Amino acid sequence: MTTAERTGAPSTTIETPVLQVRDLSVAFTTESGTVSAVDRVSLDLAPGEIVGMVGESGCGKSVTAMSIGGLLPDSARVTGSVRLQGTELVGTRESVLRRVRGKDIAYIFQEPMTSLNPVLTIGRQIAEVLQVHERMSRRAARARAVELLSLVGIPSAATRVDNYPHQLSGGMRQRVMIAMAVACGPKVLVADEPTTALDVTVQAGILQVLRDLRDRLGTTILVITHDLGVIADIADRVVVMYAGRVVERAPVTDLFAFPYHRYTAGLLSASPTPGVHAGTQRLQEIPGLVPVLSAQPDACTFADRCPAADERCREAAPPLEAVRPALTEHVAACWHPCPTPRTRPEETIA
Repeated sequence: MTTAERTGAPSTTIETPVLQVRDLSVAFTTESGTVSAVDRVSLDLAPGEIVGMVGESGCGKSVTAMSIGGLLPDSARVTGSVRLQGTELVGTRESVLRRVRGKDIAYIFQEPMTSLNPVLTIGRQIAEVLQVHERMSRRAARARAVELLSLVGIPSAATRVDNYPHQLSGGMRQRVMIAMAVACGPKVLVADEPTTALDVTVQAGILQVLRDLRDRLGTTILVITHDLGVIADIADRVVVMYAGRVVERAPVTDLFAFPYHRYTAGLLSASPTPGVHAGTQRLQEIPGLVPVLSAQPDACTFADRCPAADERCREAAPPLEAVRPALTEHVAACWHPCPTPRTRPEETIA
């Protein structure tokens, strides 16, 4: 089996991707030995596209995102290729990566209170990004910080710019993080669990801010989450990860209507559905836990938790490929994909 067959490199329908990841692998050296966190991940992000990455904790989502910008510790061994508009980032000097981070690739982390400096005003923290990357004067950077706070929906921005992080609510702090991230007009915005610990109404507001940024600025966004509701609300395409591998990739409506991989189907079954899961009716859980691997096996890593697994699943890794030839944008790595209708709407010939 070739590497392209194994990893399911995206098709050429995205002619000029902003970000192109090929065969990205990450392993960590620990006191207990080597841990394989990411295994030959490939994906493309098109201009102005929102791609969701979903999976349980420990599936490699955040490690994949951090490796894109070179933010992993020295104990990480990264191989493969990450190209930002044709420029290779893997193995690039730290001085070059510093110029890329914040300006071309920006991050929104899941807990703003640990990301913001508690002893500096939010205006000063936003202005610092502009002074470093855009060479703005202090006065111009402050004025731009007020504009950015207004852009992300913070009321009375001219007053709030002098507030400290502890003076803001969780939702407003997350908006500040978004303002900092988009300050220099990055080509790619990575949002790692941007709605964690926020209530539903605040979460909806944060997702709307991300959509507005995409529409106004044309920003390409990678959203990492374990919440399928967030994925359904904001993403154009979805990448499902399990044990460091991409196990399914599809347009968002297609994935929710016709999941191929048994793991994807398990995630959907474990999510509450309005009008279905009410009263005493239990959600279906996926038995077991995500494995911690010292090395990636030549087998399906989901086999021990899959009700359809057989000896073939335990002896050979399935390729990431289209289950139905007519639907090349929907690929899965599964020897026994979920049953689908014989004819789907997009396959019907008028």
